[in-house]
Amino acid sequence: MQTPLLFAAIALYLICAALPSRRAGLISALTAAAWVLHGAGLWSEVAGFPGTGAGTIRIGFAAMLSSALWVSVAAYWIENQNFSLDGMRRLVMPNAALAAALQAGFPGNVIPLEGKSPLFGWHIAIATLAYSTLTVAAFHAVLMALQEKRLHAGTDAKSFMSSALDRLPALLTMEKLLFRMIGFGFVLLSLTVLSGIVFSEQLFGQALKWDHKSVFTLMSWVLFASLLAGRRFRGWRGKTALSFTLAGFATLLLAYVGSRFVFEVVLHKGWA
Repeated sequence: MQTPLLFAAIALYLICAALPSRRAGLISALTAAAWVLHGAGLWSEVAGFPGTGAGTIRIGFAAMLSSALWVSVAAYWIENQNFSLDGMRRLVMPNAALAAALQAGFPGNVIPLEGKSPLFGWHIAIATLAYSTLTVAAFHAVLMALQEKRLHAGTDAKSFMSSALDRLPALLTMEKLLFRMIGFGFVLLSLTVLSGIVFSEQLFGQALKWDHKSVFTLMSWVLFASLLAGRRFRGWRGKTALSFTLAGFATLLLAYVGSRFVFEVVLHKGWA
């Protein structure tokens, strides 16, 4: 049942990406429908798949990526009610379709929950929300970079993307939205790091170890902390802010999705 739900969501996401901007009402309705289908398919794959007991979940790099894009679609839909963020639709929808397709092809590994602390589920949920929020921030930063490049280019040439960029709010408004998302994502990321450090033995059955995931997550935390501190005390903005945002997101991507991809697809190993 879960795979048809994901395929239906993929189809709607691609339709949403292709529709012209003037069909705002239809785009909004199809986005909401695709998001519901995607969420149902995501839940079915992670917690409701057949052949296992109630004390297990199935998760992997594709599920993490799919969850992040699912939250990203919701964030885009909500923000688009207050600001015209049609340019983000051109980025988020195709990537959401790709993430759903990857989840259908790479369902992940089964993780038994028996004997694990209840904190384990909360840790995964908060980590996913942090990753998802900062994914939205990364999309936002890419849009701002494209918007700034178009302003400096001084060309009136119209294209599929340029027409969407012209409908975005002013760069100052976009920047305020960016730092609002980064601030929220940083709080969630801090909770993820803190729970991993303080409750490591309860969560994972072992003391905290300095593996690739821990190192990349802490590197990402330092980058986002530096960005917010630089914004507060040095007034960082523009290219500096965008560079830190994308570097922090890339590091976080390596910590979660990238490392999981290597373990599951390249090395054919389970959750680590």
